[in-house]
Formats: sequence, C-alpha cells, structure tokens
Amino acid sequence: MTTFESISFTPPVVDPATFGFAPCEGGVCSALGIKASGTHAGFRADPNRLDLAVVASYKACTCAATFTTNRFCAAPVQISRERAASGVARAVMLNSGNANASTGDQGLAVARESARLLAKALECPEEQVLVASTGVIGQQQAIDPYVDGAAAAVAALGSDEAHAHAAARAVMTTDTVPKEVSLEGTLPCAEGEKPRTVHVGGFCKGSGMIMPNMATMLCVLTTDAPLTAAAAKAALQAAVRASFNKVTVDSDTSTNDSCFLLATGAAGGEPINEGTPAFDAIAGAIRVACETLARKIAADGEGATKLVTVDVLGCKTDEDADTVARSIANSPLVKTAIFGHDANWGRVAAAAGKCGVEFDQYDVDIDLLGVPVLRAGIPVPMDEEDMLRRFEGPEVSIVIDLGQGDASTRIWTCDFSHEYIVINGDYRT
Repeated sequence: MTTFESISFTPPVVDPATFGFAPCEGGVCSALGIKASGTHAGFRADPNRLDLAVVASYKACTCAATFTTNRFCAAPVQISRERAASGVARAVMLNSGNANASTGDQGLAVARESARLLAKALECPEEQVLVASTGVIGQQQAIDPYVDGAAAAVAALGSDEAHAHAAARAVMTTDTVPKEVSLEGTLPCAEGEKPRTVHVGGFCKGSGMIMPNMATMLCVLTTDAPLTAAAAKAALQAAVRASFNKVTVDSDTSTNDSCFLLATGAAGGEPINEGTPAFDAIAGAIRVACETLARKIAADGEGATKLVTVDVLGCKTDEDADTVARSIANSPLVKTAIFGHDANWGRVAAAAGKCGVEFDQYDVDIDLLGVPVLRAGIPVPMDEEDMLRRFEGPEVSIVIDLGQGDASTRIWTCDFSHEYIVINGDYRT
C-alpha cells in the first residue's frame, strides 16, 4: 500500500512570542489605565445574572472600532459607529438580554440616553461613550435598567482580574464560558530609548449567529501602548480580518457585531505610528489576542462538542481560498458528520466542489484529523478504528489542497449537535 505524508500548513500567527509577548493575568484590565465592571442592572429577570458591563479608561484615550455589515444593524451600532470615527473614547458600555435592534427611533433614543447616563456618572462628554447590546432582536429596550444601572456600574469599576472577569461574564448570552485574553511584552526600541512593557487584554462574547463580516458579536480590547488613532485603526482592522472574520458557527451574521479597541497610552513613551518596529510588535499582539478569542468563540459554538479548523491551500486567489473554506466550514453535512465521529471526507469534497471556485478534482488532496484520505482526487484507504480514536480529541482538523496556486486561508468552526437545535428552537421562549 502506498504511504502518503500528511499535508503541512503553518498559519502566519500562532505564538505571541513571535512578537515578544507572553500570556499574563488581568484580562481586559491587564492594560494600565483601564478599569471594568460587570453588574446586574435588570435586563435579565435573574438577579444573580450579570447583564451590564463597562470598560473605562481613567481619561479619554485613543479608540478604534469595527462593526457589523448587516443592514439590520442595531441602534447601538449606529450610535457607536458615528462616535468611534473621532478616534477618541472614554468608555464602552455593553448590555446582554436585549439587542435593541429593529427598534427604530425609540431604540436610537434609548441608546443615546444610556450613553448620556454613563457619561454623567463618569463625568465625561457623552460623545466619548460607546455602547453595544446583545440579546433578542426586535424588542424595545427600556431605559429603566440604565437609570440606576449606569451609576452602579461606574461605582463598581475596578482594575483587577476579578473586575475584568465580571465584565466578560456580563455580556454572555448562550455562551457557556466567558472568553478572555491578556498578553504582556516589551516593545522594540531605538538605541538610547528605555524599553517599554505593554499589555493587550480583552474579552468577547459569541456562541451563535456567528459568521461575522467585521468582527465578532461583541468584543472589547485594550492596550496601554500609546497608539495613534491611525495606528490603532490599522492594527485592529488587520487583526479582525485575520481572526474574527475567519470564524463561523452557523453562517449567520449578527445585527449587533461590534469590536472596540481602547489604547490608553499609560505605558508611556512616544506615540506609536504605523511602519515602525514598535507598531509591528503591538499590532502582532493584538492579532494574537483576536485569534485567541476567535478560537474560543468557535470552540464554544452553540451545542458544540468540537473545535474544527479548516485549512484551504493551493488556491489561485485569497478570495477563492476563503470561499472554499467557508463552504466546508458552514456545511451542515460536514458539521454533523464531525459530531457523529464519521470520517466522511466525501462531504468535505462535495462542499468544496459546490461553491463555484474552479479546480480540477484530480488535483485535490484532503487530510482529515491529520490522516491522508484523498490524494489526486482518489481515496486513500484509512483505518476506521484509528479515525474513531482520533475523533475522541477536542479538536478536528480538515486540510484541503486544490493544487491550483499559492493562496491559502484558515477558518475556525465547530460541529452541529442535537443541542444546537434545542438552544435555537426555544431561544425566545
């Protein structure tokens, strides 16, 4: 029997050490000059469930943001998109339990008033407050929870890991776990300059309605690096393209997707601009943070039992690679086969072949769980018992090489289980 080597693919970013960073404690509060809180304001009936998060800088700081491209974008998205364009912000306030989407002028008024209430409590201009919401679409959001909740959230602000964790919990909907990240590193410096230790932290929420075309459902990132507004925007957009835009749970894009970056500059030193070694390092760390959170979203997909990584190689263009990867990652037949521990590579081949990208089937190689299953379009015999054992792990890898060019991409997704139907069948009830 002919023996085939498995297909190797090394993604462009995997290790924070590449940029001089390492994991640290602190979550979104790991960045100097940041404080956070998670409280119960009344968006949810359960008084023990946190539903309002605030992340604030001690003073106005640089900000950047990306938002959903869904035309049914929520009221807070509309407000925050306008304000983030200034490149300056003091705080982000996020609620769970109500999306404030498809709520018309009344929803816009509530979003603006909620920001005004937080600004009053923080004693800052309301234009410096960004807002975000997540939850059920189409239900009017009452202002009542904000009336006392905004002030209570500000009173509860703190800068330690416990406060960061509370904020991450407050934005959860069908998430089963909070999703946090924090990194610490030393930036490259010119001769004679003092080395600067900086941090990147953050949290996100996302479990269903995940195939963003900008970021994830809700995410707040922070850094104490002194990024300029242009540098912060460039770093965030590049990170989002390579991470959150490469996640899909169910092929649906939320009405509320928002990703914020606050850069306090509290680490000190000269402002960091694009095209410098310091920018490359901090931008790389932001990308690593986003990739870490993106993987956590896929692993925590609604009802998921497996994190699935789909690597597509050998394409003519990046667009072709992305199209093929999404076709495979979003295929219900692929996702259910993975849940059933069925090494059905034929579903992978079919998903690749249906998406409109041109290739010759006899140029295609496929690996499943690190095992060659197709070479030059012809099946490779596999040991079914060995494959079943490989399915026992928490992650599943799919690699397909179309043999057409040098373009490649990586997408993260998850399997479909019975629980996905249960969660989404009674989401409103």
